[in-house]
Amino acid sequence: MGEFQQELLFSSDALLLGRVTYDRFAAAWPGMKDETGFAARMNGMPKYVASHALQAAEWNAESIAGDVATAVARRKQEPGQNLLIYGSGQLVEYLRQHGLIDEYRLMVFPVVLGSGKRLFADAPTNFTLKSSHTTSAGVLVLTYQPANA
Repeated sequence: MGEFQQELLFSSDALLLGRVTYDRFAAAWPGMKDETGFAARMNGMPKYVASHALQAAEWNAESIAGDVATAVARRKQEPGQNLLIYGSGQLVEYLRQHGLIDEYRLMVFPVVLGSGKRLFADAPTNFTLKSSHTTSAGVLVLTYQPANA
């Protein structure tokens, strides 16, 4: 899993987060250190936070309020703007509805919980499997693209 997360983070130019995920990450990551460079990369890269309620953006972050879809579409057109979203389920669903997600990387853990939030809203979504692999811990990593991409 570590190698996968490392590749994911280092192949991205900026993080795009919802406010709740941003609040949790900003509370934990600035004090983290490691020998792989992951924490330095996480702390140093630009972050865009989709939020109407964020009072002050810190941790190398900029708040995106107002028309988030237009702001994200504009950022995606800029050179060097490979955006990575961690968590932020409401933001992912909103961007999916606006056709702004280019790729989904889903990690399926060998655990059955029985209930939880739906990954996608009730609207049908078709995907094309781009790649899959299993980590040494038995986690299945699936990479999908929207079928219309």
